Amino acid sequence: MKKVHLLLTAALLVPFLSFAADSAHSGHGAANDASSSQQAYMKGMDAMHSEMMEGMQSSDPDIAFAKGMIAHHRGAIDMAKTELKYGKDPELRKLAEEIIKAQQPEIDQMEAWLKKQNKP
Repeated sequence: MKKVHLLLTAALLVPFLSFAADSAHSGHGAANDASSSQQAYMKGMDAMHSEMMEGMQSSDPDIAFAKGMIAHHRGAIDMAKTELKYGKDPELRKLAEEIIKAQQPEIDQMEAWLKKQNKP
């Protein structure tokens, strides 16, 4: 059981940790304003990581999955909103819109499932 939680946590966090590490070093020598978009991405990722770790503390793997994925999806939506605010590339802006459109209903579905389990 603990092994499943550890593997799920690792699978969800590895891509974001590598992005955070790259971002932490990319600003060396850059303009002091650490770009507004970078700050927005990092703020969203920090919140997502905290919420994911908290949600995955459940001993019930279904509840841990739902709570972890809700946080993960919220993080993706936050990043997509940041792309829409700062991004210029039409292809990525369209993808950001699609991410929001696809993942919000999934969040709603998982939240409804948790509510049925009395585990909001």
